[in-house]
Amino acid sequence: MTTVEEATRLVLSTVRALPTETLPLPDTLGRVLRQAVTADRDFPPFHRVAMDGIALNYAAIAQGQTQFEVVGTQFAGQPPTPLASPSATLEIMTGAMLPPGADTVVRYEDVDIAELPDGRRVATVRVLPPKAGHNVHAQATDRHQGDILLPEGTLLGPAEVAVAATVGATHLVVAQRPHVAVVSTGDELVELDQAPLPYQIRRSNSYMLQAAVWQAGGKAERFHFNDDPDALRQGLPPLLHQYDAVLLSGGVSMGKADFLPAVLAEAGVEQLFHGVQQRPGKPFWFGQHPQGAVVFALPGNPVSTFVNYCRYAAPWLRAVQQPTLPPPEPTFAVLAADFTFKPPVTHFLLVSLTSTPDGRLLATPERAHGSGDLASLLPSSGFLELPVGQDEFLAGTVWPVWRFR
Repeated sequence: MTTVEEATRLVLSTVRALPTETLPLPDTLGRVLRQAVTADRDFPPFHRVAMDGIALNYAAIAQGQTQFEVVGTQFAGQPPTPLASPSATLEIMTGAMLPPGADTVVRYEDVDIAELPDGRRVATVRVLPPKAGHNVHAQATDRHQGDILLPEGTLLGPAEVAVAATVGATHLVVAQRPHVAVVSTGDELVELDQAPLPYQIRRSNSYMLQAAVWQAGGKAERFHFNDDPDALRQGLPPLLHQYDAVLLSGGVSMGKADFLPAVLAEAGVEQLFHGVQQRPGKPFWFGQHPQGAVVFALPGNPVSTFVNYCRYAAPWLRAVQQPTLPPPEPTFAVLAADFTFKPPVTHFLLVSLTSTPDGRLLATPERAHGSGDLASLLPSSGFLELPVGQDEFLAGTVWPVWRFR
C-alpha cells in the first residue's frame, strides 16, 4: 500500500494553475488573487490627524507657549489651511490633512478653549504633548507608493477587498473556481425527498462533498450512478473532460459491486495509487486523465469520505487556486487524553479542539463507532494524524491536526 506521505506527494504532483478571470471588486470575496496589488500612493498619503483637537507648531510649546489663538476649523476632506504664525492654532478633526506650519495635535481633552471679549478665541494647553508629531499619523508610515500590498496568491477576505478598494482597483484578476463533479455510487442510495426503504439510505455524501468544495473556493455539481458497470461506462467519461476534478464516493473497495477502478481504467484514467496505509480510508483510489480531470475515488463510508477529502482533495483544491504558494499544511495540537491504536497504519483520529488560557490547542478524541458513524463528525473539529509505527499516544504529546473548517 501507498504511504500517506507518498499519496500526498502524488496528489500534489497533479496540481496545475487554473485559468484566470477578471471580476468587479465586489465579486471577488473568497477568490484567490492572481495579480499583485500595489500601493498607488503612500499609506497614509498625507500627514493625517489622528485625534480631534487643535493643530499647532511644537516649537512654540518647546519655548514655553501654552496659549494659542484659534484662527479657524478644518474638517476631514477639506484642503489644509496653513498656519500663518506659530502663535496660532486650528481646531482640527480626525482624518484631516495636517496643515502647513503645524506638526503636532493636542486632543480636545487636553485643552481649554475660551472666547475673549473682543470675539477672538484662545486655546490653552493643559497637558503638554511629549514631542513633535504627537497624534499625527505621518505620511508613508504604513506603506510607500509602489509597495506590494496584496501578493499574487492572496485569498481575498473583507480586509483584502478594502485594501484593493483604497488603491482604486475596480477589477481584480483572480483564479477561476475549480469545477468539480461530485459523484455518489450505490444501489442503496435514494434522493433526499424519498422515503428510504428499510435497506436503503439517503444520499448524504454527495451533499457533504458539494458543500465542502464550495467552502474550498470551488463549484460543484452532483451526479449519481447505481452499481452498474454499463451506467458507469456511459456516465463517467463525459465528466472526465468537462471538469477539473471528479470526486467519487463509494465503489472502490474489494466488493463484488466495486466496479470503479476497472471502469476508470477503461476510460483512460491513469491510476497513481489504489490503497493507502491509513485508517479510515484504506481503499482510497487516485488517478489522472491525460486530457482531463484528476479523480479522487473515496471510500463510501461518510467519515472515511470526509476525512480523506479534507486530507487530500481540499489541499489540492487550494493548491490549484494558489499555485505560487506552498501547499496547505496542518497545524499542531496537544493530545488531551491517552490513546491506543495498534494497527500498523497512519490513523486519522477525530478530535474536538479547544484553546487554553496558556495558548495551547487541545485535541480531545471523539467517540466514533467506525467510519460509518456520520454523526461523529458533528462534535469533531478535525482529526489528528497519528503516525504508523507507534501504538501508544500519550496525553501532552503534540501531533499534526487537520481542521474541518
